[in-house]
Amino acid sequence: MKITELSLPGVLLIEPRVFGDERGFFLEIYQKLRYGEGGIGAEFVQDNLSFSRQGVLRGLHYQLARPQGKLVMAVHGEVFDVVVDIRKGSPTFGRWLSTSLTGESGRQLYVPPGYAHGFWVLSEAATFLYKVTDYYAPGDEYGIRWDDPDLKIPWPAAAPVLSEKDRAFPALREVPAEHLPMYATRL
Repeated sequence: MKITELSLPGVLLIEPRVFGDERGFFLEIYQKLRYGEGGIGAEFVQDNLSFSRQGVLRGLHYQLARPQGKLVMAVHGEVFDVVVDIRKGSPTFGRWLSTSLTGESGRQLYVPPGYAHGFWVLSEAATFLYKVTDYYAPGDEYGIRWDDPDLKIPWPAAAPVLSEKDRAFPALREVPAEHLPMYATRL
């Protein structure tokens, strides 16, 4: 597999080997030793799976008291995946990156704790897998507005299908400082 650090520190693009033939394909989606050698030494404690229809946007989410590192991939379909650095004091605070994740490619993204994450479904539907480094804590859900005017993320369209919770998130500049993760020199 090939692991590439992207433009935000600690955010890694994983391109696994896909073994395909006339029957279909096979790929490893996680192997602790190999991923550790590639710089992902995180302990994953929970797997989550979501199914979304075309035009659904989930995000931009983060956790504060129990921050989650996330290893994410589209199992089926295609998504426009976005990561935003929201760590107070970070040299890349407020910067974002995006990439396309498809079930066909098997590409994954590792998002360290302290970043906001979201995705927009481009295909007719998408099944999305998240391996996370901490357990879900219902009272620890935070987010920033998907269309934050300061971030200027070029989403694929202007009218996503959003949950009420996602629709109500504030812009990054409106988030109280105590509701943002702190930058640490080591991820």
